[in-house]
Amino acid sequence: MHIQRHLFFFLLFILLLAGACRQFSPFQSFISENGTNYSLLIRNGLILDGSGAPPRAGDVLVRGDTILYTGEVDTSLISVEQTIDAGGRYISPGFIDTHAHGDPLETPAFENFLAMGATTICLGQDGESPLLEDIRNWMQQVDSVGPGVNIAMFVGHGALRELSGTAYKPEPTPPEMARMEQLLNDALDAGCFGLTTGLEYTPGLYAGEEELLALARVVGRHNGLIMSHVRNEDNDAIEASLRELLRQGQYCNVQVSHLKVVFGKGKERAEDILALLEEARSNSRFSVTADLYPYTASYTGIGIVFPQWAKPPNDYEKVKRERREELLDFLRRKVMARNGPEATLFGTKPYAGKTLAQLSAEQGRPFEEVLLDIGPAGASGAYFVMDEALQARLLADAHVMVCSDGSPTMHHPRGYGSFARIIETYVQKEQLLSLPEAVRKMTSLPAQTLGLADRGLIKPGYRADLLVFDPENVKATATFPDPHRLAEGMEWVVVNGRVAFRGGQAKTRNGRVLRK
Repeated sequence: MHIQRHLFFFLLFILLLAGACRQFSPFQSFISENGTNYSLLIRNGLILDGSGAPPRAGDVLVRGDTILYTGEVDTSLISVEQTIDAGGRYISPGFIDTHAHGDPLETPAFENFLAMGATTICLGQDGESPLLEDIRNWMQQVDSVGPGVNIAMFVGHGALRELSGTAYKPEPTPPEMARMEQLLNDALDAGCFGLTTGLEYTPGLYAGEEELLALARVVGRHNGLIMSHVRNEDNDAIEASLRELLRQGQYCNVQVSHLKVVFGKGKERAEDILALLEEARSNSRFSVTADLYPYTASYTGIGIVFPQWAKPPNDYEKVKRERREELLDFLRRKVMARNGPEATLFGTKPYAGKTLAQLSAEQGRPFEEVLLDIGPAGASGAYFVMDEALQARLLADAHVMVCSDGSPTMHHPRGYGSFARIIETYVQKEQLLSLPEAVRKMTSLPAQTLGLADRGLIKPGYRADLLVFDPENVKATATFPDPHRLAEGMEWVVVNGRVAFRGGQAKTRNGRVLRK
């Protein structure tokens, strides 16, 4: 009897302890503080939280636009408006495209980005942003339209030159410089994340060191970021161009846009560039980062092969008349240095889909004469000028993130395939990156670099930009002949807590303009 009594009390103790454990389980403690009504539950997934950590089994619970809980959810205790069964697939943060193009007032859906998992894009690149003295109204207008993705806006250096009256002058007057600084300050106060420069393009190519450093100081006072299309990406000029940007990094965070070495070859050349960036990083209190897109062809205006003296503010028709032979010789040499006319693929009508070599053959005249008639502002195209081994080594660096440098309309597959290609080619096929590291490069790394304090991770309190996918099914289907094919494999894309893309189609436009 004595033993039975002890056994009875022991079993009673175990039952009470078990009940207490159930009463105070993490999820029950959570709902006791947060209630039982939620808008979205993604369950039965493998959570890749964006930090680079290995995946863990779990559920993600959302209310409104915010993640409130991650872990094991007891569905019997809550009411949920929508449940997504991940079925063992990965759940990750939405990807952040640090260098994108497009007009959210003209093509607000941005399906091309959503289909490859990009839920936030950075606009205002290469020194170009809306020519507005006060960008707040533009931001409000975009919010009222409702973009499909979130937009982090940058102010363009070229726009500052235009608005200040500096335009194509090699050196701004003191009042013009003061005006540029004030316009930049106002844009940063309005919520822009920093400044972009396009020093290979007009009017940015006219800017000198003193001007760029003065603007960098303004960006630094706002803890912003300068993203730069550096002055010259060619193999024999890239170090000097990077050092120009790194000097601005004395005063603010800096990022190399679409990092590449045009005509460079091999991993060893990539190591030279990475060493230069690492040295600057180790000697600065500011961040030094880069992004790149996973293609070996660039895309920009045909003006890239024309001399400065044939571009604005110079009169091109006058240059054609008075310096015709000199211009033809320059074009011939420049194109041959860029892998020849076969390496230029036009992307704008009426030449879209044809190489410069094909146009030359069709017209029965030298390619330089074809270019002479097209002119520096007459077309855009893709240029096959990069080395795969070099670019892959740059991609593998821990401080290099992913961008598309694409848009809904650009005639280049990067605008539709970049993020899917990272998973399909560099994770699945080449195994250059692990899936957790690839996701980190596309989520928390860009979020931290931009200063997005509540995005880029799957974590309570963070915004619910979320993806559900099986990496084996992710495909970049866009090609150079057919560049506007949506990526495949992103089964669910959630933007600010609502399903934005599902079954190959956009469902809602729930993006917003983000303010820093």
